[in-house]
Amino acid sequence: MRVATMFLVLSVAGLLTLGVVMQYSAVIYGGNQTFLFKQLCWTALGLFFCLMVAIIDYRWLKDWFWLLLGVAVVLLALVLHPDFGTRINGARRWFVYGWFSFQPSECAKLALITFVAWYGDRYRRYMPTFWQGLVIPGLMISSVLGLIFVEPDWGATILLGAVSVVMLLVAGARWKFVVPLLIGAAALLVILLILDPVRSERLRAWFNPEMMKDDAGYQVWQSLLALGSGGLEGLGLGNGRQKLGFLPLHQTDFIFPLIGEELGLVATMGVILVFAVLIVSGVFIAAKARDNFGFLLGSGITFLIGLQAFVNIGVVTNTLPNKGLALPFISYGGSSLLMMLVSVGVLISIARRGGKSQSLMAPVTVESEPMPAWVDAEISVNAKWRLPVVGPADISSPGWRSVKK
Repeated sequence: MRVATMFLVLSVAGLLTLGVVMQYSAVIYGGNQTFLFKQLCWTALGLFFCLMVAIIDYRWLKDWFWLLLGVAVVLLALVLHPDFGTRINGARRWFVYGWFSFQPSECAKLALITFVAWYGDRYRRYMPTFWQGLVIPGLMISSVLGLIFVEPDWGATILLGAVSVVMLLVAGARWKFVVPLLIGAAALLVILLILDPVRSERLRAWFNPEMMKDDAGYQVWQSLLALGSGGLEGLGLGNGRQKLGFLPLHQTDFIFPLIGEELGLVATMGVILVFAVLIVSGVFIAAKARDNFGFLLGSGITFLIGLQAFVNIGVVTNTLPNKGLALPFISYGGSSLLMMLVSVGVLISIARRGGKSQSLMAPVTVESEPMPAWVDAEISVNAKWRLPVVGPADISSPGWRSVKK
């Protein structure tokens, strides 16, 4: 467990360091230095809360999950109101007050994962059923996802939906109930994509970015140029050209191409390797958790980080359509960075308390209760008449009941 925790901490530290370095590189040639300052502030704040959460026993979330989920739902509802939420690029996803901005969907990620972990642990024996294993938790999950979807934030909706489904399956839900739901959700998503002109254009650009490189595929095309121009070793830190007004969002969602352009293929493959190490460490920590709640909570957090990194890298390499998700620990974004570090703190808390009790993989030892007085008397009678002596495990058998009579 200590080795897994060490690799987890080192992986996160390496990604955070790279993120700050790339933010610095982005402002070398007249960039907005506010991004670097804010990133440093959010990193310090995130590390503080990560440490605090790591010290506290993660099981307190069992008793307070409803408060975390309630706050997330209220914030998601308030951000949709024009008096509270701020519309940026056609979406109302942020609270903005001066230089401070916060995205409530980031808070909803951890809140929803905690709820599903609590529910899967609380109703563990009923998870294979249709109503209690899928319908009831699905109603709460759908209500949260619905609020995120109407912002609109399709990327976060799909991400959280996938994480929730995986957690339900891990908790014991049956595939035969989940598969029809996934088919229906996929069909609905296709219909909505067809009806939405903006996302339809993005889908067309995904299929042929070169043909639409001056329109909907401009961002992805510039991303591919940045990755290709970096070669094996890159152009050197600070020498990237795509950040000079060619690649939009190079400090946020599209920071991975900037890494490839300036530091080369070696650095980008190193980032992927670090994320792989982080995921393996998280899976090991979850598997060695002391209870089922910790197992589900650790699994959900690990899958969230891994899937978000996979989607971000898939988008900038045109492997996936544009979703607008940040690269964990590297992209600029205060609320995303803060909640990711808090989630890592929860993983560390699970690791610190793992192994003190029986893990999920360990055999269960059942201690027998003291034998009642009437059992001793019956055994004495059996011995006198040379009847077979039964043990505590056989007391409930039909043969023992007949002997007792």
